[in-house]
Amino acid sequence: MSSAVLSIGSNLGDRMAMLHLAVDAVRPWLVGVSPVFETAPWGDVPQDDFLNAILLVDDPDAAPQDWLERGQAVETASGRVREVRWGPRTLDVDVVDVPGVVSDDPLLTLPHPRAAERAFVLVPWLALDGDATLGARPVRDLIAALDADEVTGVRRRDDLVLA
Repeated sequence: MSSAVLSIGSNLGDRMAMLHLAVDAVRPWLVGVSPVFETAPWGDVPQDDFLNAILLVDDPDAAPQDWLERGQAVETASGRVREVRWGPRTLDVDVVDVPGVVSDDPLLTLPHPRAAERAFVLVPWLALDGDATLGARPVRDLIAALDADEVTGVRRRDDLVLA
């Protein structure tokens, strides 16, 4: 059995349509969907705010690499291009965690090497699963260790719903 935590985000075009595209792509394995949050972009590239959410998925026949390939396929379907690191994107799908799997493979490092530093990943994840852990650390504790401004910059959008 392979369950995974996927982070999805979009800041180009119809952002909600892009998030729905991601949800639809994993619907056969979908276990849970977080609320939608709006966040400022990371990095130094000027761009619009992101919509972000977390998806919990499970497929007894999937290997961790399968989640990466499924995420990349839906990114391609969204028209994503990779021109600028941390630049704007139609859709970003990251494999954040596959519980019980640790990997230093450069193509799929697990848990995601920067997830513990990213409020836009942790806050939606905690909203979906109050007992979530990344590795051995509770997501709640990871959020508490972040800069307060970064955490408050992750704004819940109850007017936007993924299902």
